[in-house]
Amino acid sequence: MTRHALISGASIAGPALAHQLNARGWRTTVVERSPRLREEGQNVDLRGAGREVARRMGIEDVLLAATTTEVGTRFVDERGRAIAEFPAGENDTDGATAELEILRGDFARVLYDRTADDTEYRFGDRITDLVDHDDRVTATLESGARIDADVVVVAEGTRSRTRDLVVPDAELKELGLYVAYATIPRTPDDDRWWRWYHTTGTGGVSLRPDNRGTTRAMLSFMSDVRGLEALDRDSQIAILRRTLGDVGWEGPRVLAALDDAPMYFDAVAQVRLPRWSTGRRVLLGDAAWAAGPFGTGTSTALTGAYILAGELDANPDHRVALERYEQLMRPFIDEVQDVKPAMLKAVNPRSRAGVALQRVAFRAAAEVSSRFGGLFSALTRPRSDAIELPDYPVLTSR
Repeated sequence: MTRHALISGASIAGPALAHQLNARGWRTTVVERSPRLREEGQNVDLRGAGREVARRMGIEDVLLAATTTEVGTRFVDERGRAIAEFPAGENDTDGATAELEILRGDFARVLYDRTADDTEYRFGDRITDLVDHDDRVTATLESGARIDADVVVVAEGTRSRTRDLVVPDAELKELGLYVAYATIPRTPDDDRWWRWYHTTGTGGVSLRPDNRGTTRAMLSFMSDVRGLEALDRDSQIAILRRTLGDVGWEGPRVLAALDDAPMYFDAVAQVRLPRWSTGRRVLLGDAAWAAGPFGTGTSTALTGAYILAGELDANPDHRVALERYEQLMRPFIDEVQDVKPAMLKAVNPRSRAGVALQRVAFRAAAEVSSRFGGLFSALTRPRSDAIELPDYPVLTSR
């Protein structure tokens, strides 16, 4: 009898899991709260184990063909002059700019196109209740529909609402960092470098190229005030303008564009849970282990989807499969979640002295990188390769 997985979330982790389960003969249903596929979003990168999973899935080439064309990262001063620059990586792991940088929406579209024929997608709906039986779990959707499945996977974001149906009362570790992402018009001065400016008061502005003729902007600051991400858009824009009004460099340009720009505002947090599953219910991706600010979410999502699919298919007993999944992924997640408070403070300085020290450190790092690139990359890259992937049966390329 064909086994069935019900998956909540149609961003990256959910469709990646559907792809890999479909290739192993499973039936899959993906439920997504949004009324359509969400093709918005900023840059995501794919490194290490996640890049290898993409290779095994047969989608690496199509992802490489859709990259943002970013050539590297430049840290700049208030006049836009380069303080230090780091060219993009040329392998699976290296570089502040990865070799494979792609817009989140483009990645989501690739995964959707590869699964649409074999997966039932239900947009504009969500899971509201789960009831366990001996041999299945029954999900009730907001629409009133009921779906029986062998396993239910919640593959949503950091602030998942469905997570409570798997692990109730999960507490997030708020890191005090707020980030706003916006898509703004490109100007002749915008180039193919990721340009990043830091100033006092923890203010930060960055501009990144995309492959659609626009520029992806980021504004950031740290605060002890919690809950700003829950405010309405107008209030968030007002806070950004009040907090970063004198940030300098391209800050005024970005702030002026916010009224008409697509914008996403969030508080950066980590998800640290004592377990990722209950019965036939399991968490995947940021809903289970959001790492925080240093760019491993997409790689861990793909890695987790690969391991979860492999273990579910290899073990008819779901209890064994979910236990194995967590045993294999937990050490990896512990590595990528190891974010030191001192690191956040160094990247987001408050004082002029802190900014000056940061610039000295960036210049020194760039010098080391130019002379000893391999060593520097090994010491500074995200821990996206801190896991040995199991060898599950070869997937069917789709």
